[in-house]
Amino acid sequence: MRRHELSDAEWEFVRPLLPKSLRGRKRLDDRNVLNGIVWKFRTRVAWRDVPEPYGPWATLHTRFRRWALDGTFERMLQAAQARADTAGDIDWLVSVDSTVVRAHQHAAGGTKRGLRSLALGRSRGGLTSKIHLACDGAGRPLAFTLTGGNTNDCTQFTAVMEAIRVPRVVPGRPRVRPSHVLGDKGYSSRAIRPWLRRRSIGHTIPERTDQVRNRLRRGSRGGRPPAFDKQRCRQRNVVERCFNRLKQWRGIATRYDKTAESFQAAVTLASLLMWA
Repeated sequence: MRRHELSDAEWEFVRPLLPKSLRGRKRLDDRNVLNGIVWKFRTRVAWRDVPEPYGPWATLHTRFRRWALDGTFERMLQAAQARADTAGDIDWLVSVDSTVVRAHQHAAGGTKRGLRSLALGRSRGGLTSKIHLACDGAGRPLAFTLTGGNTNDCTQFTAVMEAIRVPRVVPGRPRVRPSHVLGDKGYSSRAIRPWLRRRSIGHTIPERTDQVRNRLRRGSRGGRPPAFDKQRCRQRNVVERCFNRLKQWRGIATRYDKTAESFQAAVTLASLLMWA
């Protein structure tokens, strides 16, 4: 096994989740292709620079784009989460946060298809993307969304929470509701707290300084401060460790993909291997 390739344990975890091809001529081995894709995003090289032992670069790119567009990576991630949930291996103390990813100049210039966003935004540092992510208590990704780097965190909170959908291996509805949510001050808003209360989801989100000041200024009309558990809030660092592990993939720490679909597929693949 070469560096950055799938170990035998990771391959045995992923192999049953890959789509089967029953028609057509014999194609390049899926493990070899997946190793080449993982090697590419872990080292951030261009597709044409992937070593020849992994096969023709065009084959790797075609297979990656096909799996990215038909939802193969998303289905594999959901299947891995369903397997963990059946074994009782998911800690539903969910932490939510975001991280900014600097976009390389090669990521610019993609054509917009209809009204679909490229998930690129311009800020002081140039073009950036932002990963809004929810992870379980063990720091493994449950769901995420991509936006431009200039998007406020609180605007994507409900989108991230609604993206949590862990199917059941046995018949039944998917698990979509965490037992408790941890967030930083960026998620303290009048829209988020009622949204969580309507769904009976406990949450620990500190108030912003301006909100505390405005509530005290109004006196009794300002209402009571929201409940806050300082000890539980300290457990939110698992989402920072999750981002740290994702950004060990150099192709994720810096975005080189022109399309949001390709970059999202890369983050999904890295998330999948974290469940392995």
